[in-house]
Amino acid sequence: MSWKQEAVDWMAKFWPLRTIGPTIPSMYLDKRHEEDKEYGLSLLKPYVSFGSVAKLGEEKVEELCLGLRRSKHYFLWVVRASESAKLPKGFAEETSEKGLVVSWCPQLEVLAHEAVGCFVTHCGWNSTLEALSLGVPMVAVPQWVDQSTNAKFIMDVWKIGLKAQADEKGIVRGEEIAHCVTEILEGERGKEIRKNVLKWKALAKSAVDEGGSSDKNIDEFIAKLVQNQN
Repeated sequence: MSWKQEAVDWMAKFWPLRTIGPTIPSMYLDKRHEEDKEYGLSLLKPYVSFGSVAKLGEEKVEELCLGLRRSKHYFLWVVRASESAKLPKGFAEETSEKGLVVSWCPQLEVLAHEAVGCFVTHCGWNSTLEALSLGVPMVAVPQWVDQSTNAKFIMDVWKIGLKAQADEKGIVRGEEIAHCVTEILEGERGKEIRKNVLKWKALAKSAVDEGGSSDKNIDEFIAKLVQNQN
């Protein structure tokens, strides 16, 4: 046994680990608190497509545009104002009959809408957890830090989406984006993905609902604090 494991075991004797979550506002999961519709804390804007920090290169943006053009499906794409200059000239106008490009939108409300068939995402943890909890299949296009790990879980562990494969230059091409969207919405793999994501949605709701694992763990944690103070 390593010293790290010994340390963990020693700490567990005094403070057993308790899992809570998913930490999605109650109105989108168990609906026990009708006024709980927002996180209550936002360091940046509540939602920006492909994250609030990372920037896509012009070639990556162009390929995303190509993929959305090739897709037969309607789309909503959030492009923050500072990145809008990277869009090909006339893209928003050319795709206006089936697409909408905006600078911001309330992500939770969008993902909770029944019209949303899949979510093309950079796989930030908040976005991943929200889509999983609301039962939305994902097309994973990770960019940096933990996002590749999250994409691995999305496709290979939870099986609730597809990871768009990048080429030798590290760029996800338009045909790959279009293929993944079509496969999820129309293909055989998409049927299994939608089935799996509904299972995870039910598990998320069950965890935070009254008597669920998250609910019990919070109560036990508070009880332990009170006991120690006494």
